[in-house]
Amino acid sequence: MNQIEKNTEKTNKMGTMPIGSLLLSMAWPPTLSMSINALYNIVDSVFVAMLSEGALTAVSLVMPLQMLMVALGVGTGVGVNSLIARRLGEQRVNEASLAASIGIRLSFVNYFVVALIGIFLSSTFIGAFTSDESVFFDATTYLKIITIGSFFFMLQLSMEKIIQSTGQMVLSMIVTITGALVNLILDPILIFGLVGAPKLGIAGAAIATVIGQAASASVALFICLKKISSIHIKLLGFNVDRKTISDIYNVGLPSMVMMSINSIMVLGYNAILAAHATAIAVLGIYFKLQSIILMPVFGVNQAAMPILGYNFGARNKARFMETYRKALGASVVIMIIGMAAFQIFPRELLMIFSASDNMYKIGIPALRIISLCFIPAAFGIMRSTVFQATGNGIYSLIASVVRQLIGILPIAYILMQIDGVTLSWYSFPIAEIIGFVLSTILFRKLYNTKISQLEAL
Repeated sequence: MNQIEKNTEKTNKMGTMPIGSLLLSMAWPPTLSMSINALYNIVDSVFVAMLSEGALTAVSLVMPLQMLMVALGVGTGVGVNSLIARRLGEQRVNEASLAASIGIRLSFVNYFVVALIGIFLSSTFIGAFTSDESVFFDATTYLKIITIGSFFFMLQLSMEKIIQSTGQMVLSMIVTITGALVNLILDPILIFGLVGAPKLGIAGAAIATVIGQAASASVALFICLKKISSIHIKLLGFNVDRKTISDIYNVGLPSMVMMSINSIMVLGYNAILAAHATAIAVLGIYFKLQSIILMPVFGVNQAAMPILGYNFGARNKARFMETYRKALGASVVIMIIGMAAFQIFPRELLMIFSASDNMYKIGIPALRIISLCFIPAAFGIMRSTVFQATGNGIYSLIASVVRQLIGILPIAYILMQIDGVTLSWYSFPIAEIIGFVLSTILFRKLYNTKISQLEAL
């Protein structure tokens, strides 16, 4: 073991710091950064809506491809994160550094894929959804700018996950917040032509997004090269190892598919509700409100991922299982609070969105019924994190496909035919119960074959 590896073993907090304090210290930064990002997304939609309803429609048409961009970048980053954490736990610092360096190169590959889609397929994609010339022009303009300018976005995602893999959640938060704040400031300036800037409309919103991503990527690059001492990143002068790429995508590819599945599920559910415009609006409101509850849960799980990966690699069963139990407990408590809010205050939550009487009629039972899925969902989310942290991303993929596609959509369709919209909402809790049972089976299999074999240090 060289000196760098010895120092890493002694000082890495993921192997020594008390789990409760470690989770808390690592969870609040991503929770805060995701909250700020959510706020930005809401405000951004408000600014675009001020241009026209058509402009807001245009941005909405682009959303599925944006979600796929995020899936590609984040999926790769999750694979890199998991591999680095495991290699650090195994005291294989050189291999962890190689994984980080390759991860950055993969972000270039992801960029070229997205840019080519934007250049050659933007018009075809948007044209399949609208015949309105104004909406078509706005949507293709926005899509081309964000795809051709996505180099910074892909680079940011890769480096942000590298930073998280070393347990530096505050530094990761700084990366995210930097881009969100720059974007938030530039949005009204470039959209409406304030303080002497040209009035660019929908193009201004896209350009503000790209500039914000460039700011985040710049901060992330500085942090990776200057502030992360546990690994050593090279941008040039190293050979790409196929085994490392395979290890990255063993976890990353299922994560990509899982993130894509969510968009497919929403599209499918909207098709089921096609004859009920208000119900579609209620479903959209639910997902916005749900994200408020999920942010701290995802924060806990983002914090748990590198801790689990590190201690799995270090073969420390006690710390691994303690991390799982405490992260799961925190997630369940958060979901109980969220479910209580949806059960007690559905009318007040809908009021935020200027609900009509018909929306109250449909939305109040919807929020109460769908929120029954929160508690079983906490188990599914946490176990998915365990699967990814241990290099078993395929388990996460199986659970996600069963829950969202094989579960929610067919059940929603059947219930819709039996007794209409209100009954269809029960597809969410039913699907989550199915997901809970499946994730339990997969977790027990993983425990019996791998986790139980770890050393009880």
